Amino acid sequence: MRKTELLIPASNLEVLKTAVVFGADAVYIGGEAFGLRAKAKNFTIEEMAEGIAFAHANNVKVYVTANILAHNDDLAGAREYFGELKKIRPDALIISDPGMFTIAKQVCPEIDIHISTQANNTNYMTYQFWYEQGATRVVSARELSLREIKEIREHIPEDMEIESFVHGAMCISYSGRCLLSNYFTGRDANQGACTHPCRWKYAVVEEKRPGEYLPVYENERGTYIFNSKDLCMIEHIPELLDAGVDSLKIEGRMKTALYVATVARTYRKALDDYAESEEKYRSNMDWYREEISKCTYRQFTTGFYFGKPDENTQIYDNNTYINEYIYLGIVGAIDERGFARIEQRNKFCKGDVIEIMKPDGSNVATTVNALYDEEGNEVESAPHPQQVLYLDLSVKPDEYDILRTRNMK
Repeated sequence: MRKTELLIPASNLEVLKTAVVFGADAVYIGGEAFGLRAKAKNFTIEEMAEGIAFAHANNVKVYVTANILAHNDDLAGAREYFGELKKIRPDALIISDPGMFTIAKQVCPEIDIHISTQANNTNYMTYQFWYEQGATRVVSARELSLREIKEIREHIPEDMEIESFVHGAMCISYSGRCLLSNYFTGRDANQGACTHPCRWKYAVVEEKRPGEYLPVYENERGTYIFNSKDLCMIEHIPELLDAGVDSLKIEGRMKTALYVATVARTYRKALDDYAESEEKYRSNMDWYREEISKCTYRQFTTGFYFGKPDENTQIYDNNTYINEYIYLGIVGAIDERGFARIEQRNKFCKGDVIEIMKPDGSNVATTVNALYDEEGNEVESAPHPQQVLYLDLSVKPDEYDILRTRNMK
């Protein structure tokens, strides 16, 4: 069996460390330019260097996205950017544009290059082409079935790797190459500034009745005609590995640490259980399903993997996430009193029973005995986002544990 990698997204340094601790084999991140998530916090070069050092100390790889479709004005800056990356040595660059690929090969030939899904990688000749150019991995187009991926695996060199998305948001446009955002707002999805118009509510306008909007009713709230369900392949690990996928990629470079920890931990356990025995993997399926639903999601689909999607892969009545748990914060350190330091993300109060989410798969209930601000003053609640607090909990957590509470709404 080929060695399988679990590849997790990270929007910032805190989330990168969370991904590493909660089971990633590799993490992919973006810098402040040249990636397709301009609205993400992204990393400065200094933060990248710190993140790479932390990951490498834990035997985890780091890949940097530079997958915009570049214009002429981008090229000089790209050359300078790749020069900066050369110094901090990520494990690979994720690129879609042939011009960007050429510059990267010239500036930092020692760094592997992975070809982004944005490059429309739908057949084995395309994989072979990129292999001959020097790429070590190609990310499959999301429009491929497992049968097609398996056929690609049979026609490409043994040492070429296939990476495929297995979880997260699906794009309505072919391999993510969307023109709607640019058309409506002037913000180019292919340059990293997507406004996600696929999640908006639309109506029909008849040509001879301008200004007369005809809602497309699915029910009393209308319909969201482009709004796809989220991809989830947690129940199909054996089929993915049988198809020859080397890297299982999670979408979500704008997600919270709670989302990343939940997805990374669940897929890590599923992969480890399957490596031990298929029987163990099958017997723990209910746990995977329950845990994966504790992060935000839009209902689940298997996308194109088992055939072309139909009307059941869309969500017509709303564009909101299902959110069963609320993220409270990450345990940053434990002080000499045994109190946990966190930067609070959502409100909670003294006396609340919350949950400690641990990397080993356990979830531990604990009571908030007391909260203290940075000056040592006891407070009754934590109302201010990113306020630094010290928590006296009935069960002591460890550094990097996630604190969460069930959403009662």
